[in-house]
Amino acid sequence: MNFWIFMFIMNLLIPLTMIIFGYIYDKRPPKKPKSKFAYSGYRTPMSMKNEETWEYANRFFGKLWFRFGIVLGLISIIVLFFYIGKDKDTVGFAGLIISYVQMAVMLIPVIPTEISLRKRFDKNGNRKDKDEKN
Repeated sequence: MNFWIFMFIMNLLIPLTMIIFGYIYDKRPPKKPKSKFAYSGYRTPMSMKNEETWEYANRFFGKLWFRFGIVLGLISIIVLFFYIGKDKDTVGFAGLIISYVQMAVMLIPVIPTEISLRKRFDKNGNRKDKDEKN
């Protein structure tokens, strides 16, 4: 049972990280994309074009990470409850598979974020819809 509790806690680290950083990136995105001290944030060539693309990408990615983190955490909890009382090898293998799935899901929000950036901004980081309003 102690190993199950350990795996339970370990399998909640990735979802909790996604929830916490997703909330932070959405509410208060890291400042200045090209700063020496901006080591965190959604850092891709498109998101770092200028401060507007940086803020938009971090907020968009943050919202997705927050939502994905909640769903991932709930699914992980539910799946782990099926392994209460099982032997260490079974619990460890289940925990490993859950961790791999979590790492894959952790990267999925990159795709819609990049798609949204390219819909909203041109290749130089200028807002596309600005021209339509004038």
